Amino acid sequence: MRETILEVRNLQVEFSGDGSIVKAVDGISFTLNRGETLGIVGESGSGKSVTSLAVMGLLQTPGRVSGGEIWFHPQANSNPINLVKLPAEQMQLYRGGDIAMIFQEPMSSLNPVYTIGFQLTEAIMRHQNVSVAEAQRLAIAGLQEVKLLPSDELIKQQYLETWHQTDPNSSKPNESKLAQLVKQYKDAMLERYPHQLSGGQLQRVMIAMAISCNPLLLIADEPTTALDVTVQATIIDLLRELQQSRDMALIFITHDLGLISEIADKVAVMYKGKVVEYGVSEQIFSNPQHPYTKGLVACRPTLNRRPNKLLTVSDYMIAEETATGQLIIQEKEPQQPPEVTTEEISARWATLSEKSPLLQIRELKVGFPVRGVFGGTKRYTMAVNGVSFDVKPGETLGLVGESGCGKTTLGRTLLRLIEPMSGQIVFDGQDITTLKGEPLQKLRREMQIVFQNPFSSLDPRMKIGEAVMEPLLIHSVGKTKRQRRERAAELLERVGLNADAMNRYPHQFSGGQRQRVCIARSLALNPKFIICDESVSALDVSVQAQVLNLLKELQEDFQLTYIFISHDLSVVKFMSDRILVMNRGQIVEQGTAESIYREPKEEYTQKLIASIPTGSPERVRNRQVRTL
Repeated sequence: MRETILEVRNLQVEFSGDGSIVKAVDGISFTLNRGETLGIVGESGSGKSVTSLAVMGLLQTPGRVSGGEIWFHPQANSNPINLVKLPAEQMQLYRGGDIAMIFQEPMSSLNPVYTIGFQLTEAIMRHQNVSVAEAQRLAIAGLQEVKLLPSDELIKQQYLETWHQTDPNSSKPNESKLAQLVKQYKDAMLERYPHQLSGGQLQRVMIAMAISCNPLLLIADEPTTALDVTVQATIIDLLRELQQSRDMALIFITHDLGLISEIADKVAVMYKGKVVEYGVSEQIFSNPQHPYTKGLVACRPTLNRRPNKLLTVSDYMIAEETATGQLIIQEKEPQQPPEVTTEEISARWATLSEKSPLLQIRELKVGFPVRGVFGGTKRYTMAVNGVSFDVKPGETLGLVGESGCGKTTLGRTLLRLIEPMSGQIVFDGQDITTLKGEPLQKLRREMQIVFQNPFSSLDPRMKIGEAVMEPLLIHSVGKTKRQRRERAAELLERVGLNADAMNRYPHQFSGGQRQRVCIARSLALNPKFIICDESVSALDVSVQAQVLNLLKELQEDFQLTYIFISHDLSVVKFMSDRILVMNRGQIVEQGTAESIYREPKEEYTQKLIASIPTGSPERVRNRQVRTL
């Protein structure tokens, strides 16, 4: 038997307000041993993050633990500690030391006005009685362990190679000089600020901070949600490696069952505050028992199948809450959607290819100026560098690549939200590259965009109905306010929202509902062309499936043409007829969705495909699972 680290028994967490009490966590129990990874999965609002905050003692008023126990075993053969009963002052001795946590958004977890070195050494000195110099040494060791810094030997090797290339005739630096250069290299990393690092690098800093005090238990709460699939894969590999090398207990929280399959030994599936299924990872993925789990497994698009629609959680169950607050779940037998055949795909593309392009892009270049020492423009960073392609009417063109590849810049340039440096944009036979003023405003009726974050896309002070009517008002569509309201109500109902929602504000909706509002607004002017810029990446997988199905239905009903931008090739493959793969501002590969998946020619495309978590039972079995 492995040493037990954490026991959660009948945990209950309540939030009170407006005269009512909401049970965020309703009697959950689980056990976690040393060296094990427990995956907690569920949609937003399921209670998974609240569970982690309760373990860390970080619940904020009006939240409180209303029942149950959280037993932490700090040492072998020692008496366990009930964290629920622990005074706040004593809890601080464990939080950040024996129990550490990695949060979802690293940029908001780090202080932007302090260097990462200062923040790492501060965390170390808070929990360990060491000097500043020793804390800095431990901080550097931590950054090397999470592979944000190379080892000393590799830094020396890099310096020697660079030295030889820049001046082959110069003598090699001696060991003393090399040691000095290595120290300068490492100190330079400690002196960087959070904004100078990428999302993946920032998450590595947070991991280094979390493991700096050798925790027995590490909680990772959605640590990869904001990251590209390739960076996500490296972070998952890193966490798994650290967990095994340090023999830590790990709780990994996410809404994506596919991601859980890459790391977890045991899985707890949460729904409305309860654990509805709990078991070994392979068992959960090969033979899920609860209808909610079945729905989560089914709703994520896969690379090896292409149904004409995605199943959702609602296809597997009906959930009702009684007047006393009891949750009743009725299982449904889903109707499996038909597969799109190879013949159907070929016939559709043959029809599309005969049409004249709706959009033509020729040698498009977009650069951002890099200012010199005295303020003048010294050079340009090329975000889009000589891109050419066509889009057919009624087509969905997928655009994939990692963050920084130029896909979002390209999309916004097509709508003239960013000015191109050179090249040509032809829309519906008209060169729009240099349009200005009233002609450009008229063009906006034909070309729309759905952004990634629906909450920041909507004015929090504006009611939903007003937000949908705003484009109608700007473009003088509808003679009266009543006509515009009728049009807005019609659009909201078409995207699956009730017309009564018009008088509510954005904060009163879920993320998926807000994205539906943004889609309704983009349809208000009957456009021909819509750019979906990472429009489902911030959503739970079950809500994502609903929105993807909706976009497909709307395309058919309104004869829309899409450019669908994402870093997730499985989502893009489900939506797209053709795919363009972007890297460093250029298109490195293009072809039909099927050919890109089945026969990727570029190593970069192969890496994108390999990084996608599949959640397949075979992949779970092939992964080395620890003996429980």
